[in-house]
Amino acid sequence: MSTADLNLLVTLDVLLAEGSVARAAQRLRLSPSAMSRALARLRATTGDPLLVRAGRGLVPTPRALELREQVGPLVQAAEAALRPVEKLDLERLVRMYTLRTSEGFVENFGPDLIARVAEQAPGVRLCFVQKSNKNSAPLRDGSVDLETGVVGKATAPELRVQALFRDRFIGVVRMGHPLSQGEMTPHRYATGKHILVSRRGFDRGMIDEALKPLGLERQIVTIVSGFSTALVLARASDLIASVPERHTAKLRAGMHSFPLPIATPEITVSLHWHPRMDADPAHRWLRGCVREVCGERLIRPSIDGGSAAG
Repeated sequence: MSTADLNLLVTLDVLLAEGSVARAAQRLRLSPSAMSRALARLRATTGDPLLVRAGRGLVPTPRALELREQVGPLVQAAEAALRPVEKLDLERLVRMYTLRTSEGFVENFGPDLIARVAEQAPGVRLCFVQKSNKNSAPLRDGSVDLETGVVGKATAPELRVQALFRDRFIGVVRMGHPLSQGEMTPHRYATGKHILVSRRGFDRGMIDEALKPLGLERQIVTIVSGFSTALVLARASDLIASVPERHTAKLRAGMHSFPLPIATPEITVSLHWHPRMDADPAHRWLRGCVREVCGERLIRPSIDGGSAAG
């Protein structure tokens, strides 16, 4: 009985991740011809073409898609088994971590997280990149170390997820706005002029769905892609921004915030990472820092734009 070449598992993992012989060769530092030969061996071993041409690119076969779910964890487990275990020395740790976050996270939690990391591990730097979509590929390929956000259908099933905090949507207007005085009712809220936040440019959201049973509809004047932009517009106009309370706490300073007069579901913001980093001591330490910063007591803006401990 012939022994399988386990080196082919690494090659297969990279090929399926890249979907390109040229890119896979570059990532593994092989020549394109060597990678083509490796693909030929994989096809012979599995009895399947694995990647077939579609136009100018390659697409995976059903067997390749099945293997992708199996091969990745095998390669990661092997890498973890062969990685030397070292006692974590935070004072000597020198590393750059990339965190992909939703808008508002850096403004509200970044300063405390940076200070905590600098105090414990002076050689560690944090790079925050904006989360423009929910594609899990950056966590899979290692270009992103940690991610924050709401778990959705696009979240890769193999990712590790841990809840950080719950958030709710609130309304925000400039100080002196007509809605900053008097009782807030669904009708008063709906008949104002609104800013809709939609990364994908949708013209309706969950707030609009909550207003429907009441026979109400918001007048949406403009659509923007982020909460920071919505608050900038609301601060300088009579427009109403509806934003997550905790994610925008510092951005709303000097503005009037109010609970929405309709029932909307809370959202759970979670920390995401790839399972290959589970056992890494430094990564585990950083995850703990994020959890501690996000778990500290929230200072909530009051109804008149001041602040009260929450």
